[in-house]
Amino acid sequence: MKQLFHKPTRYELKQTIYRWLLILLGNALAAAASSFFIIPGDLVMGGTTGLGIFVEQIWDFEYARVITVYTANIALFILGAVLLGRHFFFATLAGTLLYPTFMSLFDALNAAYIAAAGETVSGGDLLLNVIYGGILFGTGVGLVVRVGASTGGTDIPPLILQHFFGIPVSISLWALDFIIVILQLFGGATLQIALYGVLICILSSVVVAFVTPLGTRKMQVKIVSHYNVEIREMILNDLNRGVTMLYGKTGYLREKCFVLLTVVSPRELVRLKNKVQEIDPDAFLTVSVVSEVRGRGFSRESVRLPKEDEGREDLEEVAETPARNVAPPSQEQ
Repeated sequence: MKQLFHKPTRYELKQTIYRWLLILLGNALAAAASSFFIIPGDLVMGGTTGLGIFVEQIWDFEYARVITVYTANIALFILGAVLLGRHFFFATLAGTLLYPTFMSLFDALNAAYIAAAGETVSGGDLLLNVIYGGILFGTGVGLVVRVGASTGGTDIPPLILQHFFGIPVSISLWALDFIIVILQLFGGATLQIALYGVLICILSSVVVAFVTPLGTRKMQVKIVSHYNVEIREMILNDLNRGVTMLYGKTGYLREKCFVLLTVVSPRELVRLKNKVQEIDPDAFLTVSVVSEVRGRGFSRESVRLPKEDEGREDLEEVAETPARNVAPPSQEQ
């Protein structure tokens, strides 16, 4: 019977702490954007807050915005929990509580600053409010989305669309916020304020698209060499990275060969190229960028393998090809 609970490894504990720190930081940045820049500048915005502003504009009721925000947040939270699973449930529940908590704290700090300085953080400059509000809000949402969580509200539907249809979060988030901003224009906001709101949506979406994959891009390297055994051992033991041996045939002499496939970080790429050069100066090597890598060594703990290759006669068979028969790389490959 599969064990339901197990003691987390050091790596799993580290990843959990890292995930929750990003959720904490992301919600703090998003709340800071609203409290210090967007709301003090009387700007419109997307999300459930913008939807609440629109309902308040057309329905003259004191608690219209609050009721709308809570109703929309609860409905979207339940929808996300049902469709995206329990990990999303707990992370988004935390975000749903953290975001308003940070906002209340930053509202108090902003009021204290205005009382002391006599002006807002931006000095009333609308352009500064738009730029810093958009960048901070996009960074916060991007950090939270990066670990598969949510700050709650209207960033839940984009996560659902990405999960089931592969639509990038930044695109669907921008489209939804754009619609909400336009609604506020029909609700009574001036054209200038609505245009500023659209600019905030565009800027924050661009930042989300930049922050979400930041640091996850890796370098995929393919190596063709008759010294494939030595290069394979170097990758496994010196770089502590995985490697896949692909069967191939050279195009010039039509000799059987191995194509070594590995994925390394950008920092490890130079080290890999130097070590390959030391082993085989004539090695043929190509490098391409991959947007994300998951698996042992990247999203799971790595395993260090022994150098000995007992019982691997298939590797030696290809390695025995005489090096003197190798044509220049530009002709052979």
